[in-house]
Amino acid sequence: MDKEQIELRMKLKNAQINNALGFFILFFGVIVSFSMIYSDTDIRRTTALVSGLTLFVIGGGMMLFARKKIKQAQSQIK
Repeated sequence: MDKEQIELRMKLKNAQINNALGFFILFFGVIVSFSMIYSDTDIRRTTALVSGLTLFVIGGGMMLFARKKIKQAQSQIK
């Protein structure tokens, strides 16, 4: 393997890690959003909703970006 192939495999591995991390953050955002059901006050509900949606958007963005990078790396490796 030459240096370019090793670099492409490292990019692929990093993208796969980012995909898994993005899924975790997205899932955690869903859990935080559903926690507003058990909140007592309106400010707690609003805080749970906003923080949950923020995590959801960050996780979803990470997953989309990582999947794009995975496709690019896989097409260059072949």
